[in-house]
Amino acid sequence: MSAGRETGPAWLKLAGLGFELVAAVAGFSLVGYWIDRHYGSAPWGVVIGASLGILGGMYNLIRVSLAAASGPGSGKRQSGNDES
Repeated sequence: MSAGRETGPAWLKLAGLGFELVAAVAGFSLVGYWIDRHYGSAPWGVVIGASLGILGGMYNLIRVSLAAASGPGSGKRQSGNDES
């Protein structure tokens, strides 16, 4: 299998982005909850953790969505060759 070849349908990759967003928010929120329990800083650990999860998850969602939109078939030319 070549390195540039994607496996599976494109919609399946994009469908996983929602799960990645939820996982980022949940993971950072759990870390924030642990910090709150360990240091007694409630509710700031969860608030900061959830905020970081949302920011990171949205960054990943936008980055992958833009890459998918500008991929093959979008009408943009991918190579720098000037063939007439």
